[in-house]
Amino acid sequence: MNRIRLGNTEFEGENSVYVLGTAADEQTTLIDTSVRTPETLDALRSGLAEHGQSLADVEQVVLTHWHPDHAGLAGTVQEESGATVFVHEADAALVAQEDEAWDVFEARQRTLLREWGLPKPIQKAVLATAEKVGRLDGPAPTIERISAGDELDCATGLETVHLPGHTEGLVGFAFDGNAGRELFSGDALLPDITPNVGGADVRLDNPLAAYLDTLSHFIDSDYDRAWPGHGDVMETPAERAREIRNHHRERAENILDVLADHGSADPWSVAGHLFGELDGIHVLHGPGEAYAHLEHLAESGAVRRVENEYELVEHPDLDALFGDAVAVRQ
Repeated sequence: MNRIRLGNTEFEGENSVYVLGTAADEQTTLIDTSVRTPETLDALRSGLAEHGQSLADVEQVVLTHWHPDHAGLAGTVQEESGATVFVHEADAALVAQEDEAWDVFEARQRTLLREWGLPKPIQKAVLATAEKVGRLDGPAPTIERISAGDELDCATGLETVHLPGHTEGLVGFAFDGNAGRELFSGDALLPDITPNVGGADVRLDNPLAAYLDTLSHFIDSDYDRAWPGHGDVMETPAERAREIRNHHRERAENILDVLADHGSADPWSVAGHLFGELDGIHVLHGPGEAYAHLEHLAESGAVRRVENEYELVEHPDLDALFGDAVAVRQ
């Protein structure tokens, strides 16, 4: 297993593309492809050449999710190599660039930006940015749909693990590695930043609940290592999952304080209290994450939604919502 680091147009840092099966009798497989730019395509070619491969040698592309910095070059690789492109069934239509799926996605995004309370000029700016970095461009790949539990044939053997929250169809791929049971985690678990929930994929009704289940999977499975889409390998994935769960518990407490102080607020106002002035992609991710938390609290009965604002009903049992707060990185 080899890793190629490629550039990214957003804040997460370099993308990791993993290359499996470079021996003569193995299927050359890529885990993710990075963003579609001339520079990253050239860098991917160079990275493959360092491992004795070319783009034409790639037989399989295995995608963790639909975001352009992971799926952007999938169609280009397939066009040149004829590789099979695998992606979870929930994200497949977006990667395949099906207009109907993207029209539904964008309509949902427009509705939520209004409901979240973004001022109209900011809504227009967010939507203009989304048009540039949202829909994938270039050759539209032909997709093979996969789901949880599917086994993919490659050098290590890969078991598909559904890890929703950051996107609806985000998956990891588990395998038996040198350290024991390991996982390619995509953006479900990252070493240095917390994956956005709410703004990164507007299709989930309760994205935070889905993501908390994903974190529970990491904690319960106790993988020996996790290889993320950005950043370095994580030697204690369960510990990192606990740390992120604690982060969301603390964020919920902060949101409850905002509602207690202000009576009621929409997600845009809550995001302002949490994060201050937002710019770039965070103008979408900030209120999106506030919305994800507010909806999770509303489902528990701790807050109630009145039109597009939320008000505090009672302080919830955060242990029940997020698990016990525990010390990490001792």
